[in-house]
Amino acid sequence: MNIENRRIAVIGGTGNLGLALAARWAAAGMQVAIGSRSVKNAEAAAEPIGAGFGQNRDVAHTADIIVVTVPAKAQLDTLNEIADVVRGKLVVDTTVPLVPPRVARVQLPAEGSAAMRAQATMHDDVELISAFHNVAAQKLAKPGDVGCDVLVFGDKPEMRDIGIALAEKAGMRGIHGGPLANSAAAEAMTSVLIHINRVYGVAEGAGIRISGDLQQPSAG
Repeated sequence: MNIENRRIAVIGGTGNLGLALAARWAAAGMQVAIGSRSVKNAEAAAEPIGAGFGQNRDVAHTADIIVVTVPAKAQLDTLNEIADVVRGKLVVDTTVPLVPPRVARVQLPAEGSAAMRAQATMHDDVELISAFHNVAAQKLAKPGDVGCDVLVFGDKPEMRDIGIALAEKAGMRGIHGGPLANSAAAEAMTSVLIHINRVYGVAEGAGIRISGDLQQPSAG
């Protein structure tokens, strides 16, 4: 899918994941703006990669695609902050429900997943998908092949296609993971990967890659 002319707002773009994704999209020639509650922090993060910047609501208002890259504890406050300016747009939620101090233990929220919690928060006319759960920010921050696949979840295949295109623009392979409810699997896998990192000393963070000869995806 061609997303060349889509404007991307990375909400929470001053954090490790958001900044790494923003840098890769900017390097690929995408129109990217970094959002933060602090304009000063957003400007400092955006300047080295040549991205736009502003407060969360402002960059979300002017963007076509909004990528939310905040910690789980800030998810609901952030979504509520931008809810009225993302109506009719695509929101990509990357939230993983890690609960300190036991972040290596799967602890999904009552809604079933962070993605389903996001869906319950958004207006009905917001298109919501989830992705980028299992890719370590430190891998993304380095140039070259990340060595990971990105599972994309959403109830509409055409919206998942956009998430897959975003993954490809960031130098990774995107894969249809099914409806939004399936996001629980990838969110839970993040805690499993953290456990693997600790046990096996994976400094840059373990990721996932789907094996097999994947054919052209069918609709659904």
